[in-house]
Amino acid sequence: MTARKQLPNYTVPSLTPTQGAKVAGILQQRLNALNDLALTLKHVHWNVVGPHFIAVHEMIDPQVEAVRAMVDAIAERIATLGVAPRGTPGAIVAERTWDDYALGRASTIAHLGALDEVYQGVITSHRKAADDTEELDVVSNDLLVGHLHDLELFHWFVRAHLESSGGELSTAGATSEQDAAEKADKADS
Repeated sequence: MTARKQLPNYTVPSLTPTQGAKVAGILQQRLNALNDLALTLKHVHWNVVGPHFIAVHEMIDPQVEAVRAMVDAIAERIATLGVAPRGTPGAIVAERTWDDYALGRASTIAHLGALDEVYQGVITSHRKAADDTEELDVVSNDLLVGHLHDLELFHWFVRAHLESSGGELSTAGATSEQDAAEKADKADS
């Protein structure tokens, strides 16, 4: 099933319904990705084990809450544009372009390695969405750019656990979440 194209009966002043629908479609993909990220972060929060458990466990919850706030802001912007946001699990699964998170119960460092890959994907797609809305809708663009600030900060928090004192990332060159998790675990041994 693919994303439904919905032309709103109205949208915000200065945009046509077609432009509003286009922006809403871009935002819907971000809504799906951020909903998935919030669920993934909570999954990590529940499944980390090992010596750094409490530090990572407690680091993740504020990220979950911030991402949930981003989800709400994007959904409300989609509605403001005159389109119904889709926040169901089925919408996420049907419309996502990424695989489900690969790790279950694993060491904190393995999960952080995998999250490095997750954040890279989310941030890269969020930047593209910001670029795609820059000329079309300054308000949606501003929303996305604001989210990037927090997403990049959270990514830095994750990467700080994966970085050597020389500035090398243990996940460098990883091609998947599982690969990044294994590289991080190996470097931590």
